[in-house]
Formats: sequence, structure tokens, C-alpha cells
Amino acid sequence: MGPILLALALVALAWLLVVGDLVRRHRPAWHWYLVGYPVTAWRVLFTWRRVALLNDLSVSKLPARTLVGHLIVKGDPVRPMAPRASFPRATRMGLSVTVRLHAGQTPMSYMKAADAFVHAWRVHAVRVTSPERGMVLLTAMASDPLQRPGLATAPAELLSALIGALESGGAWVMNLRLVPHWLITGATRSGKSTLLARLITQLATQPVALVGIDCKGGMELGLFARRLSALATCRREAVAILSALVVDMQDRMSACRAAGVRSIWELPEKLRPIPVVVIVDEIAELYLSDGTRESKAEAEQCSTLLLRLGQLGAALGLHLVVAGQRVGSDLGPGVTALRAQLGGRICHRVNDPGTAEMTLGDLNKDAVAVAQTITAEERGVAVCTGPDGGWSRARSHLTSTGEAVSTARKYSGMTPELPALDRALAALEGDVK
Repeated sequence: MGPILLALALVALAWLLVVGDLVRRHRPAWHWYLVGYPVTAWRVLFTWRRVALLNDLSVSKLPARTLVGHLIVKGDPVRPMAPRASFPRATRMGLSVTVRLHAGQTPMSYMKAADAFVHAWRVHAVRVTSPERGMVLLTAMASDPLQRPGLATAPAELLSALIGALESGGAWVMNLRLVPHWLITGATRSGKSTLLARLITQLATQPVALVGIDCKGGMELGLFARRLSALATCRREAVAILSALVVDMQDRMSACRAAGVRSIWELPEKLRPIPVVVIVDEIAELYLSDGTRESKAEAEQCSTLLLRLGQLGAALGLHLVVAGQRVGSDLGPGVTALRAQLGGRICHRVNDPGTAEMTLGDLNKDAVAVAQTITAEERGVAVCTGPDGGWSRARSHLTSTGEAVSTARKYSGMTPELPALDRALAALEGDVK
């Protein structure tokens, strides 16, 4: 009887292992809820006090010096108290723990201890955020959700582009109606150009005008020339295009004033001017100067024109998407002023902490630290802000060169004509000749 029971037990164990492996591969969320979450939650509860103690997150209710009679006894703090933590709450492929801070503690202490939580709980990563004062939220992820992000879906909406997937598993959407202007930074081969290509291919299918400014000779945005209403490949052309857009912006103001409305979206559809999205690749090329009077004048013009579009364009259907390898105050005060108008922020891997600080620092200090942990192997991964003021890690969907070119060709018939920009470029060519 004994050998039969042993054989049955081994068969049952083998069956559970096979089924468990199949569930893990084909239904990872089920496997997480049934197996991964209970085990990880137990680790969190079992190791919480010790991890808090070893990482200086515990405090003592008694001082390190105690008066005994007429003697002062020195020693280690008595009975260190770990911070109060909630029971681990299951999320899709992860869990979250809410922690109440001790008096005098800051979320930065928990960010420094994030690696300790990762090793103690045996998870992929732990993100630290502070949803309200006196509280931190520890979000643990069992695996990297951005390693192979699925193709998320989002409802089609004018001036809304499905960029990729968020770390939470949701869709990463850039909605220019909600956040009208964006700043995108990233080092070479970090995924910045891929994101721009994805954005353009998404907007190319919509009734919007796309204007490109690519002072690297049009190497990046030139792929979409057939879908762009105008393309500037040098700073002189950029000045001409931006000047024409500012004039068009004033015309839109007049139309809104005459109709008694505060936005083009309140105008009747027949009278509403077409939305324009201005995409600037490598913003530094517009601000750098070689020291000559002409070069300085062009840089100042670009700075002023971009700032005017950023300040006044949102309600008038004029949107800015500004990208660059680095953004710093060394480019001039105009960059800092422009940044204040670019409410949407996306930061890929950057080569210097200053760019991450310039991109995300005025919005969320935690996001700056996370952005600087993105490695060279994580191409397309970025830290992005949301319309609610929060932030998340995300990865853009890959858009190949062939797909970009074919999309521009397919929807070239939807390219609206902007006569003011055409005239500005034609006049510039006449001056050069």
C-alpha cells in the first residue's frame, strides 16, 4: 500500500508542476494570484520588521541615553519600532503596501531602501511614492511589465495618441487636449526618436496639421515629409515657420473674440480652424549660437516665438512637442521659460542628472531618481507624467522606419495646406536666391 501511495503522490506532484508551469506561461496573472501573491505577501510580513531595522526605518520610543539614579547610561535605542504597514494588497502581477511614516521621516529614506525590499521580497522592483503627507506607498512588481509590453488599446480621440504601455499595464496615451504641450528628453539610442515616430504615425490618421522642425537636416522628421504640412531643416526655416504660426495664432484669437468664445473648441465646426501640432526634434539646435550677431538673433527669435506659442497656443489649437538629448539652463533663460509651459514630460535614459532634473524636477522629485535608474538596455523605457500630476514608468511601442514611411505615404492625402507657412518658406527661398 505504501509504494502505491508514494507513486500516486509523485504523479500528483508532477501533474501540479506541469499544470503550474502551463498556467505561469499562458496565464501569468492567474499564477500570480494563486501562487506568487500568497508567497510574496508572506515574505513581506515576515521580513518587514527586520528590513526596517537594518535600513534605519525603525525608531525607538526611548532615547539612547537613560538616567538611572545619578548616572547616565548610554546604549543602543531600546525596542526599535518599525513603521506601521498595511497588509499587502494584491495588484495585477504585484502587490502594494501603505506605510505610515514616523515623525521626522521622509519618503527619501524609503527610496534608498528600495533595493533592500527587492531582495527581501524577491521581486523585480519596488517603486516608492507618497500619495499624501505622512504616508508612502510601496508598489512591488513580480516581474518587469515593460520587458515585453502587450499592445495596449485606447479609444480613438482627436489629438490623442496611443504611445505604448504603462508599467501598471494600462495604455500610455498622449492626449493633447488634456495636456497641450510636451517636453521629451533622452540620450542617443534611448528611444526618443521611436517615440516621436509612434506619435506621428498615430496623429497622421487624424484631421490635424503636423509641422516638423528638424535642424539636423531633416534626417528624423524627413521620413514623414509627405504627411507634414511644413518641414524646417535649418534654424532660418524654423524662424520663418514659427513666425507664420504666431501670425496664424493671432488670426485665431480674432476669430474667437469675434464669436465671443475663449477657445476654438467652442466655435462651430464649420468655423473651427484645424489643430496644428508642432514637433521639434533636438531643441538645442534652435538655442545654440556660434557667437555671431545673426546667430544670436535667430536663437532669440526662436526662443521668443516658441514661448509665445506655448503660452497662448493651447486654447487656439496650437500644440508643441519639443524633444532633445539634453535640456539645461546653459542653453539660455528662454529654455527654462519654455519648459514652464510644457506641462507633459517624458524622460528616457539621459547622460547627465541635470537633464532629468530639468525635465521632471519641478513636477516630482521621486520621478527624477527613477529616471536616472533607466539602463542602456531598456530602450524605449521612460518616466512620463500623467494628466493627474502623477508619474509612471512606460515603454513606447516600436515603430520601424518602414512603418513610418508607409504610414506617411498612406495618409498623405490628409495633409492639410497651411498657406501662411508655404508663403513664409517661399519668401525665405526668394531671399536666399
